[in-house]
Amino acid sequence: MGYLRVSSLDQKELRQLEGQKLDKRFVDKASGKDLHRPQLEQLMGYVRDGDTVICHAMDRLARNLDDLRKIVLGLTERGVHVRFEKENLTFTGEDSPMSHLLLSVMGAFAQFERDLIRERQREGIALAKLREGAYTGRKHSLTPMQAKELRRRVVAGESKTALAGEFGVSRQTLYRYIEGAGK
Repeated sequence: MGYLRVSSLDQKELRQLEGQKLDKRFVDKASGKDLHRPQLEQLMGYVRDGDTVICHAMDRLARNLDDLRKIVLGLTERGVHVRFEKENLTFTGEDSPMSHLLLSVMGAFAQFERDLIRERQREGIALAKLREGAYTGRKHSLTPMQAKELRRRVVAGESKTALAGEFGVSRQTLYRYIEGAGK
């Protein structure tokens, strides 16, 4: 079985497990911070003793060390093998103390790497904000004219769900525009 995860809907999971022959693929399009990963939950319920779960990298399966250890140990206790392609590691449940150490150390390195990337990103954004016009943030979903039209129609009593669909925005974005935060 293959488990693949990308962080957003527009990302493609194609590079993960490319060329692997899998009986079944479970693909989540969710941030690792998102605790609700329906395909991971399905995978956990689907696999049986003797199955092998293949994952591109540890950070695709879990976002932090505690989560990684819980998932891997939970699977291996049920007789399911877990293989990480990038790290070239396989856990079988009959692992030695060295395997447990490797799981913890490699998971800690993966978490450390993600934390460093996030820190560099924050530093880069802060520096860009200091330069005039270098960092303007995310592009607005609606033009000022569309936002004005949206607010007018909400005041007129039209369905917010229907308007969100018509304008191609989420309900959360719609509410930001109604409150004026989306400008």
